[in-house]
Amino acid sequence: MEASLSSIVRFCDTYVNREAITDYPAAHNGLQFENSGKLGRIGAAVDASLESIRAAAKEEVDLLLVHHGLFWAPPAPVTGSRFQKYRLLLEQDIAVYSSHLPLDAHPEIGNNASIAARLGRKVSSWDYPYEGHLHPIAAVVDWEASRTELEEKLRALFPQTLGLSFGPESLDRLVISSGGGGGAIPSLRKKGYHTLITGEGQQHHYALAQEEGLNVYFCGHYATEIFGVQNLAQRAAEEFGLSYTFLPTSCPL
Repeated sequence: MEASLSSIVRFCDTYVNREAITDYPAAHNGLQFENSGKLGRIGAAVDASLESIRAAAKEEVDLLLVHHGLFWAPPAPVTGSRFQKYRLLLEQDIAVYSSHLPLDAHPEIGNNASIAARLGRKVSSWDYPYEGHLHPIAAVVDWEASRTELEEKLRALFPQTLGLSFGPESLDRLVISSGGGGGAIPSLRKKGYHTLITGEGQQHHYALAQEEGLNVYFCGHYATEIFGVQNLAQRAAEEFGLSYTFLPTSCPL
């Protein structure tokens, strides 16, 4: 069974509430690269990297759904790896659809909600303000258990977890902000929180966590953002009777 590109793009735009969620200007959420318009197989990947595109071509994917799209920097010459990406997309007739913050914020299939679910919890609220975004992105989760239990569950889910355990051992709630959510650390305590689960941070976040008495867990930017694209690909495939596949990469960060 095949579906048109335009129909799947409309479905994805509506499902992730694309137009309602303000993102970074360079994100360019939505359809980023067209194909001939016909689709039979959907692929999901965190990044629109050359590695992911090569995997999509090998798996005969017609539409690649990604979290980090093709365009994050100012316009540049189409040479080197950029040229290789575009050439391969054209030669293999692969379309690319990107959804960044909408897939972090989605209350059902998003990265943050998915992490909460895999920790055995539901999101209790989306009212944590982060980096001035109008739409709530970070998830607040009730956690009436110990820090030790949280750490055990995190390391089972994300084996590479790096923990800064400077906060209380007895927890009541925590914030989840996948990917590069370390920017929440400086204001975490001021907003009444002491525990954060995120993907990556910066060197100075160690001192901040120590001085503010925070529990901060860096679980990997890539690892914390593998869920949303898989969920979206599955929903779209089910809606249109298509097949789908996840295209993991070797990214350890």
